[in-house]
Amino acid sequence: MPLSPADVRASFPDVRGYVAACTAGIPPLATRAAVRDDLDALPDPIRYAEVAERCRTSFARLVGVATDAVALGAQTSAMVSLIAASLPDDAVVVCPEGEFSSLVLPFVHAGRGITVRTVPLPALADAIDEGDALVAFSIVQSATGVVADADAIVAAAREHGVRTLCDATQAVGWMPVAAAAFDALVCHAYKWLCAPRGVAFLTLSEDYAATISPRQAGWYAGSDPWASCYGTDAALAASARRFDVSPAWQAFVGAEPALALFAAADPDALHREVTGMAAALRERLGLPQPERATPIVTWRDEDGADIARLRAAGIVASSRAGNARVALHVFNDLRDVEDIAGALGR
Repeated sequence: MPLSPADVRASFPDVRGYVAACTAGIPPLATRAAVRDDLDALPDPIRYAEVAERCRTSFARLVGVATDAVALGAQTSAMVSLIAASLPDDAVVVCPEGEFSSLVLPFVHAGRGITVRTVPLPALADAIDEGDALVAFSIVQSATGVVADADAIVAAAREHGVRTLCDATQAVGWMPVAAAAFDALVCHAYKWLCAPRGVAFLTLSEDYAATISPRQAGWYAGSDPWASCYGTDAALAASARRFDVSPAWQAFVGAEPALALFAAADPDALHREVTGMAAALRERLGLPQPERATPIVTWRDEDGADIARLRAAGIVASSRAGNARVALHVFNDLRDVEDIAGALGR
């Protein structure tokens, strides 16, 4: 039986006042224990590899793909760079305006005549045409929390023969995401999945993976990593594992219980829980409700006055692109909503 939001919340310490999951998640208690235990144990690469494979399995379960479709990494920008390096010369990539830099800069600086065309997010689906090679977008926008109309974007891309790359870093952990809907998906686990920083994933459709060169291949990309440590003749894995980089051991040790926790949770119930808190906060603050529910609440705060009020009240939020930004995750509750509203005099 899937874990309820209450079950998941019980796995975290009381962090009242921390409303910045979109910046970095709070590690669950089991993650804290796993990292401490590892520091007391002798280093064991075999054990670490087993941990990394369990992380791969949990992430595959979270986004609904086979484990063979998942590659392990440390940063989304490095994984996006693989895709950028495999685009044909003079390719055109279309992205939303104001997109997170890690998703767009690998294309901006790819050279070889590759260009990036940006359009407002609501116009993204309509802007795709046959001249584009790839549409790259975050399913949840970092600066605003706006949820993209992924169905419309994917449908338009397929109609015009354009590949899709989705960054799900601000989505997986509170929002059901089906990675198979996209040609490629990247996700860093240190935000809504509450893992240590340094654990990221790339999923690829089989036909798209065949077009990408494993430019970061190292020993861990081998079909048998332990037989791929030396020399030039190592056989790379036939699956998406050929795009792996060697896992950051301690980060994956901490990530394993966090990923397992969210993989065992009811994603629809989590979605209702966190977006319900955000809706309650918008109502208290007199903000409009978004077209597609999101737990990230933003409003204009160009001088930072509201963020300063929150900090003075002991509330940890964030400021991005002239917005005050609050993120309500499963470790939060309605006390946080009341605290935020009170600090802002609402």
